[in-house]
Amino acid sequence: MTDQPVGPIEPAAPSSTPQETALPPAAPHPLRSVYTSNLPGLLDQLGISLVITTYQAGKVILARKEGDGLNTHFVTYQKPMGLAADGARMAIGSGNSIWFLRNMPAVAPKLEPVGQHDACYMHRRIHVTGDIDIHELAWGVNEELWFINTRFSTLCTLDAISSFVPRWRPKFISALAPEDRCHLNGLCLQNGQPKYVTALGETDTPGGWRANKKDGGLLIDVAHNRIVLRGLSMPHSPRLYADRLWLLESGQGSLATIDVKQGAWHTVATLPGFTRGIDFVGPLAFIGLSQVRESAVFSGIPLVERQAERICGVWVVNIQTGETVGFLRFEEGVQEIFAVQAIPARFPAVLDWNDERLKNSYALPDAALAEVKIAAQPR
Repeated sequence: MTDQPVGPIEPAAPSSTPQETALPPAAPHPLRSVYTSNLPGLLDQLGISLVITTYQAGKVILARKEGDGLNTHFVTYQKPMGLAADGARMAIGSGNSIWFLRNMPAVAPKLEPVGQHDACYMHRRIHVTGDIDIHELAWGVNEELWFINTRFSTLCTLDAISSFVPRWRPKFISALAPEDRCHLNGLCLQNGQPKYVTALGETDTPGGWRANKKDGGLLIDVAHNRIVLRGLSMPHSPRLYADRLWLLESGQGSLATIDVKQGAWHTVATLPGFTRGIDFVGPLAFIGLSQVRESAVFSGIPLVERQAERICGVWVVNIQTGETVGFLRFEEGVQEIFAVQAIPARFPAVLDWNDERLKNSYALPDAALAEVKIAAQPR
């Protein structure tokens, strides 16, 4: 998101009436959340809503203001992780595919409740990649989609024939193999071209990064294929914003700024969860937090040693002060967040793949629209 002016922002206590959203009765886990009372108004003031992916729960979540409260709407996908979204389009990396959606503004006013929606994202195509453990996605020049193929330790794009097109990999990765050798994960573009990526280890063996996950993390300059920073704890989500380079040092549960020239980083905020997924609007960062299980993958990292009880949700941080100014916390059903992105719509919809309206909503080139005849509706 681009910079937007925002008025004074004050921390707020959690809402006294927690918002709840539940699956149908047959489902084993409700998806319940609570939020600070200022969060709905904050989203409204900024003119945005949040799109969140959780591979653990198999959902894409829309967090949007409704009345005086916050509405969380869940759409089912298989293992959704990477997300690239703006006001016109959305790409979602899932278990074996990338789903492409387009905003159809003309459909939005027809959704129930009538007149409430201001955006409607509808599926346009699916690209089957195979199981490659897709991590972060980003739109480049000419709408080219770049994405991290973690299983093959490579940065990729797509063509009409291939499962994926390898375009770059770290110089220490000797072969293209489905072995997750360094756990390549985060991606940052500059002027529409890949600039930085993060990885969890400088390793070239199957799963080799796991041996030193506590502080083996890397920040890599893609253009020069050069490691610019070592010693990070499970880094994710590098971003260029407001003339600074940011990343989430997930193993510390923190947000940091990076000084590439000095090879150093500065912690801006420390949060009560595994930080992964971030977007910026004005002076605010919207950061995903995961509870992370005490398993072999996450054992021994500083966050687990420091924080006995980790939290899952989205934290809102003032990047000028490091202060938490609001949050959305998931109480049940959702334990891990991968991506968080702000989109410029106050009440968007993402239609389910089986939604009946996909059968009767059509997108045509402008030239063709001039030839469309709309039949009169019977009275």
